[in-house]
Amino acid sequence: MVTDAPALHFADTDPADTRPCVAVTAERRADELTTLLERRGARVWQVPALHILPLADDADLRARTAALVADPPDLVVVSTGVGFRGWLDAARGWGTDDEFLAALARTRIVTRGPKATGAVRGAGLREEWSPASESSEGVLEGLEGSGLASSGLVGLRIAVQVHGSMTRWEPTLDLPAALAERGADVTPIQVYRWVPPADQGPMRALVRAIVDRQVSAVTFTSAPAPASLLQTAQDAGLLDAMLDALRTDVVAACVGPVTAGPLTHLDIPTVQPERARLSALAKVALPRS
Repeated sequence: MVTDAPALHFADTDPADTRPCVAVTAERRADELTTLLERRGARVWQVPALHILPLADDADLRARTAALVADPPDLVVVSTGVGFRGWLDAARGWGTDDEFLAALARTRIVTRGPKATGAVRGAGLREEWSPASESSEGVLEGLEGSGLASSGLVGLRIAVQVHGSMTRWEPTLDLPAALAERGADVTPIQVYRWVPPADQGPMRALVRAIVDRQVSAVTFTSAPAPASLLQTAQDAGLLDAMLDALRTDVVAACVGPVTAGPLTHLDIPTVQPERARLSALAKVALPRS
């Protein structure tokens, strides 16, 4: 038992308040998820595990986008919803969003999962398909079996909007590298980066609260979030203790299998909704008795 855990932000509330506490690690749409959880009777602790750093001013992103507009590739892979929306916002900021969308409309689009699919459709485009596994591995398998070219993927020009980070905690395929190994001409497109919060205090407090079973559940909406939590726990020397809590008493609620990946890889059980929706996530994180 950890006894020197810093006070949680709700510690000065009514001691008789026995409502379960749920930690929300998302930065984007955290207030929406908080409201949904509070309606289900939870006290909610917002502890963003990561910060999204847009790269709209990045010269490389602008140059690669201009090249795509001038000569669209055979295929565009959209990995994340936040990444695609950020890409479109960047093009809008450069005054080239109409040309960007027109170029995408002339190529084939594959989305990795439902959030990417929703972002693509929200822009008035349509994906050709999306893997049921919602994973980079599923994208690769689908492309290999799609018959896009008689010679497989050799020589195909593919632009891949890549994930915001890759850490040792994320058992995620490096899709651009895997496609290049199979002979494709790959252009990675990085629209944003995940960076740790500047103030690590709240994350360290969350780790200690999990170890002490002061929270009933922790919610995750992207794979880098549990990866960030795992790294924070390791840096604090509390990784094993936190893993024990997550395997026994504290619920890890993930929006989907890709998000759950870093935890599943460590044999941590997770609960996941059938559909990748915040309302559904709130229900599995805190089911009503």
